[in-house]
Amino acid sequence: MDYKNEYEKWLNNPALCAEGKAELAAIAGDEKEMEYRFGGELEFGTAGMRGIIGYGVNMMNIYTVMRATKGLAEWVKSLGEAAMERGVVISYDTRRKSEEFAKVSAGVLAANGIKAYLFDDVHPVPMLSYAVRYLHTVAGIMITASHNPKEYNGYKVYGEDGAQMSPEDTAKVVEYISKIDDYLSVSADVNSPLILPVPKKLDEDYINELSKLTLSEKAVKACGKDLKLVYTPVHGSGYIPVTTILKKLGINATVVEAQTTKDTEFSTVKVPNPEFKETLSMGIALANEIDADVVFGTDPDSDRLGVALKDEQGEFIALSGNQVGILLLDYILTRLQEDGVMPKNAAVVKSFVTTGMAKALCDDYGVALYETPVGFKFIGEKIKQWEKDGKHTYLFGFEESCGYLRGTHARDKDAVVASMLCAEMVCYYAYIGKSVFARLQEIYQKYGFVLDKNVSVQYSGLNAMKEMNAVVDGLKSLKPNDFAGLKVLAIRDYSAAKRIELESGKTQDMDIPKCNCVYYELSGGSFVCVRPSGTEPKLKIYYSLKADDEAAANAKLAEVQTAVNALLEQAKN
Repeated sequence: MDYKNEYEKWLNNPALCAEGKAELAAIAGDEKEMEYRFGGELEFGTAGMRGIIGYGVNMMNIYTVMRATKGLAEWVKSLGEAAMERGVVISYDTRRKSEEFAKVSAGVLAANGIKAYLFDDVHPVPMLSYAVRYLHTVAGIMITASHNPKEYNGYKVYGEDGAQMSPEDTAKVVEYISKIDDYLSVSADVNSPLILPVPKKLDEDYINELSKLTLSEKAVKACGKDLKLVYTPVHGSGYIPVTTILKKLGINATVVEAQTTKDTEFSTVKVPNPEFKETLSMGIALANEIDADVVFGTDPDSDRLGVALKDEQGEFIALSGNQVGILLLDYILTRLQEDGVMPKNAAVVKSFVTTGMAKALCDDYGVALYETPVGFKFIGEKIKQWEKDGKHTYLFGFEESCGYLRGTHARDKDAVVASMLCAEMVCYYAYIGKSVFARLQEIYQKYGFVLDKNVSVQYSGLNAMKEMNAVVDGLKSLKPNDFAGLKVLAIRDYSAAKRIELESGKTQDMDIPKCNCVYYELSGGSFVCVRPSGTEPKLKIYYSLKADDEAAANAKLAEVQTAVNALLEQAKN
């Protein structure tokens, strides 16, 4: 793409808004900035689009949003009039320009004769997922960049099952999008009668669905009103639904008031990612002030939940997504078994980079465990599959990136139901005279300690995504025997859906969707996995190491990281 020519076309196009003209005029002569904005198009992948807000074909702005929506509209029209009548539901979070992007998306759909349901205020990802099936729409759009820094926004598309759109349908949408060369030519009718409000009753029905998933009614009744729990929505869309469900169940929660505002700058945190202790720091300070035992935080689109607990010394520690997932899994299985209502065909789903500890728990309870590629849509596909064939009853799904789902009301991560479950889990352990932290230590003692660590290597520049993928491609021709003494038993190449046993050389096919990822099965039940992020320029390296205790695991982690870094350098050459 000739970035200078594309830049000039945008700058001189009378359809470009005043804000866009001023912003592009200000970078005249800045070759690096012009190349970044116009040297390549913002990619629309299986997770939709995500990028820095600004004007240009490689940025998030009303024109890239309108072009993407026009492509989606063409796909909907290809399905026929019935699909156009069913329409598309649209939600958005508290980020910069989220509401504007949502409204213009509705306008593009309407201009193409497609009904558009638009939420009248911010609503989280799980409620958009719920709304798709509630309203029987053919698709859904969520305007969000999840937990990314404030400079970002994004555009996620959902299929009629409420899960993120399948790779097959996404490919068709992308084909329509790619035919639109003139970004500024797409029209929108934001005042069309085809744009309808989402019924208010949906909010009430969503909360009622969640309340059916409670597991410890007696414990909540006994301890809920006196529970000392701190919650922060981190300026995001979780504030209303999370506080509403906790109030409905009678669970007391103290809210960090300063972080309830819809602040597009997320000015009280460095990044709005609740898996970082720093993001929960205001909640922890309030918890220390009122002598609370637990702090919850949700991200801007409220699909991720971060948790901090008091340890044995009374200090707050931020749990990893794997630790929260294991605690919730253990709690769900415990309560179902105690009440004698565990389904005979029960199943749990996790992404393959999520802690190996889940297998030990599921094996102990006689519950099937399935692995999927990274992306909650694959967990949603399992739910859909089992509802059709009746092979399993879905109990719980989770990812290491602080994403959890109990219930089938949504087909994506749901920090609202996760907040509810965590709160009642605290009530349950208080009721039987135990802390959640103490239960975590019991789990380690019973199943062995597992250290799960996720390291991200940041890439930058126009070719960042290509460079990351090239490193992963380079790994596929290398076959290391061990990482710091941990023997490599097998290598999984997810791009080919093949598993190769190193000692025997035996190769087997894996029944799993393909993705660019290399996974090393190590002795003792440990693993290392390398994959490029699909939403941001980061190469992600996952470590899951079994050891006698935390100190031994951390010592081994340092050695394994050194070995993995050496392998990555080799893969670059």
